[in-house]
Amino acid sequence: MTTPDHQSPAPQPPASTARDLIYRSPLALVAGVLLLVLVGWLGIDALIGGHGRTPWFALAGLILLVPLVTAFTLRPAVFSGEDRLRVRNPFRSVSLPWGEVASVRSGYTNEVIANSGTKYQLWAIPVSLRDRKKAARRQSKADRPGRSGGFGLFGGIGGGLGGGDHDGPTRAESDRIVDDLRTTLERRGKARSAQGEVSVRWAYEVIAPTIAGAILLLVLLATG
Repeated sequence: MTTPDHQSPAPQPPASTARDLIYRSPLALVAGVLLLVLVGWLGIDALIGGHGRTPWFALAGLILLVPLVTAFTLRPAVFSGEDRLRVRNPFRSVSLPWGEVASVRSGYTNEVIANSGTKYQLWAIPVSLRDRKKAARRQSKADRPGRSGGFGLFGGIGGGLGGGDHDGPTRAESDRIVDDLRTTLERRGKARSAQGEVSVRWAYEVIAPTIAGAILLLVLLATG
């Protein structure tokens, strides 16, 4: 019987390969692209064809507006991973390990609350009161007794013609996303790999050109 000269290392658990779930506002993305196209078209046209101080005003406007439009429409996103929640807002990004998240709250705005009590708004998941009302109506109709029989045009069979608000989800889209985040928090909040510190990074790539454009615009106005 032989004894090995060295022991094999203990097998390590496989690293998680799950990708982050990314939540963004489709309407904000569409609006951002359209606004950037409009601002770019007007600004470049003024730069090329303008006279006198017009090109300078156009340049200042582009430097000021392009970062702002990008910050409030294309930039916001929420990344839900196995170990942490990353929130990318217009002017800063916040990384919160699930162990540091106290709750995810939905009211007139959606926000995540850290254990320290600090609140971070989820810009990428806007609240739509209209969607909530529509979902509440659908839920109310779904909860009515005898809904399947209804009182439709043909003796109430099948609930009448057309589904109207009967069909569709009974939770608004933003509320369903918050539910998903809460589920992940409950599942991963105590995991060893989901512990750590909250980190905040300011988006200087957005702030710096915005300030530069505003200063240039103020100088042009002051010297006009």
